[in-house]
Amino acid sequence: MNRPLLIAGTLASCAYVVLAASLAMGQSTLTQDKIMSAVPDFARQINSETASHIQSSGDEAVNNDAKGPSAIVARVQIALDRAGFSVGVIDGFTGDNYERALAAFQSVNSLELTGKLTPQTWEMLEVNFGDDVVKQYVITADDLAENFISEVPTDYAMMAQLSAVSYTSAREMLAERFHMDEDFLKALNPDATFATEGEMLIVADPMRPIAEASVARIIINGEYGRLHAYDKEGFLVADYPASVGSDTTPSPSGTHEVRAVAVNPTYTYNPTVNFTQGDNKEVLTIPPGPNGPVGNIWIDLTKPTYGIHGTPNPSTIAKTQSHGCVRLTNWDAAELAKLVSPGTIVEFEPSS
Repeated sequence: MNRPLLIAGTLASCAYVVLAASLAMGQSTLTQDKIMSAVPDFARQINSETASHIQSSGDEAVNNDAKGPSAIVARVQIALDRAGFSVGVIDGFTGDNYERALAAFQSVNSLELTGKLTPQTWEMLEVNFGDDVVKQYVITADDLAENFISEVPTDYAMMAQLSAVSYTSAREMLAERFHMDEDFLKALNPDATFATEGEMLIVADPMRPIAEASVARIIINGEYGRLHAYDKEGFLVADYPASVGSDTTPSPSGTHEVRAVAVNPTYTYNPTVNFTQGDNKEVLTIPPGPNGPVGNIWIDLTKPTYGIHGTPNPSTIAKTQSHGCVRLTNWDAAELAKLVSPGTIVEFEPSS
């Protein structure tokens, strides 16, 4: 399935353009007739939201409150993800990551910068919606054959004794595969066991990864918790939410470069170099896995001991601070890892 690209204008001239490729809908995508008869009301609502709803009332139509996730917000989150403006986990809720992704999208497309779902923003995003933004997925034997663990230890010494820091369930694994919050996946599939071969699920259809692009320059905006990735011409390739360091364990400053990329890395915990975790005073080697301290991707920087990496807790991205490195969701980190190469520039913007 081809991913529609919506990528931005040059840094130097700020002359913004929009490039939208047509959607190629795969056989696994639900038709509207199937949706109406086979899936819960909430999933039907996500796929059937119309532009007229937004055009008439703008951001007021979101109606996102404590009662639960919003179908409109979920639809917009998936569209933003498709366009290269990640919201982190797709969960149907508004918040800083949602608003900042909208603001980034508006900025590069010369729209009014509100961070809200305006009619003009909806109209621009709609070219990426296609017929459906959720689709059906059937659980396979391979999905259930993963080496799941019963729980992820919080103590690094116990974590180091594992063979892999794996997923704890098929539900967690599938939520990450489709860029979703686990609770949102459950909301779309209230009767699912997530443990039965052949069980049909309704999942988000983010249509990643980005293809035929390379990143020459990365800007880390710690103040707003975003990572901006540009190609050599200055066009925005992707924009991700990111957790950065705190005052006590700050991220680097200045300009550095990508040194190397490691997929499914081990993690060396060294309390004399980095931070101290609990009562652990010895060097430990944490095995690879998506629930390890750096997730399943490590993008090594020329600044010693620092990198851009994944996380075992995707719902916390840009909501909590790191120990100095740059955290992304595992799927955003995996996408970025394929776009960078040794020598890619990484700039840390100073806070205002």
